[in-house]
Amino acid sequence: MYDFHAIFACYGVQQGGILGHQTTRMKFISNIKRSYILLLALAAVFASGCNIVKTESKTPTLLKTETASQAELMTEVNRFASVKSMRAKMDLKFEDNSFAQFGSKEVYRSADGEVVVQRPASIFLKVQAPFVGTDIAHMTSDGEKFRVAILQDGGSGKYKKFVMGTNNADYSKLQRDLSEQNGEATADVKQNVNAFANLRPQHFTDAILVRPTDEQHIYARSTTYQIEEDVTQKKKSPLRTVNRGYYLLDEYAKSDAGELKITRRFWFDRVGGIRLARQQIYDAKGEIESDVVYGREGKLTETGEYQRLPLEISVTRPQEKYSMRLTYQVPATVTIGKSYQASVFVLQNSWELEEVDLDKKLQEVTAQQQARPAATPSVMTRFQ
Repeated sequence: MYDFHAIFACYGVQQGGILGHQTTRMKFISNIKRSYILLLALAAVFASGCNIVKTESKTPTLLKTETASQAELMTEVNRFASVKSMRAKMDLKFEDNSFAQFGSKEVYRSADGEVVVQRPASIFLKVQAPFVGTDIAHMTSDGEKFRVAILQDGGSGKYKKFVMGTNNADYSKLQRDLSEQNGEATADVKQNVNAFANLRPQHFTDAILVRPTDEQHIYARSTTYQIEEDVTQKKKSPLRTVNRGYYLLDEYAKSDAGELKITRRFWFDRVGGIRLARQQIYDAKGEIESDVVYGREGKLTETGEYQRLPLEISVTRPQEKYSMRLTYQVPATVTIGKSYQASVFVLQNSWELEEVDLDKKLQEVTAQQQARPAATPSVMTRFQ
């Protein structure tokens, strides 16, 4: 308990019968009481503030990381590249309008597949309907040209075509021209070309057959961290949301002018070891062409020679707006190292389907655009 008389004495207040002194004394007592109440209120506020500071909040768990040199990372890339050829049966999962290009994404969103790949850049891919085994599509690429045969389209028959094109060709001009034309017949052609101009078997070659490192490129190592959620963990588990560390290995090509351009970026998971988890492939403009994510590792073939290889591969093509996940059905039955003839990767139109030559159509559209008069601004801007 505070001794107010002592406090008064300290401030020189005398007790007596003078009314002024009493009035002053009462005012001072009132001020002291208010100060006392204020001190109690502030104490309560500070006590409450301490409780707020002590409130626990969940933060991502920082996972322990392993270390590796740049040479070790390059060795890991080349270990993947030791696969020279492969034949496998896979489960194919199409996402983001991928098989909507074939006319019926609901029916063909999931499919069975048989894949044959061989270095340097050859691929044969057969897509079948699940359970019944009916062929939906065959496609090949010999590294330069691609061919796609659509055998089933949900019953209408108007999408069953044999499409040919060049891997490195840019068909965007062809697609823009068709998208600006009207009429039912033209719309059918537009859908056919749009369906196959973007889907190329070559998109999956570099994902399955990782290209090795070489002396023509420049490499640089760095680190990064990502906040990730592991849905396999319980919601209240401290490992549900984690901060995972990665090594980045960037590959650069040097132009004649001395400019460095990124060509590939490898992501290595550093938790529990060093694992190649992702590969990003860039085009000449520095835009991502393919974003490849490698799933859990395991053993392929029955030989025991090919350990710690991905059992699931997801390929996303941002510019074409589709993605596909490939999962080995029976990893032990995969064949690796066999040599295949070049004819395997050049599809023939044995079904006598209507043929669509994208290169020929591109030449026709280019000639038509060049022949149009340049005087009218509206015509000039239509194809810019």
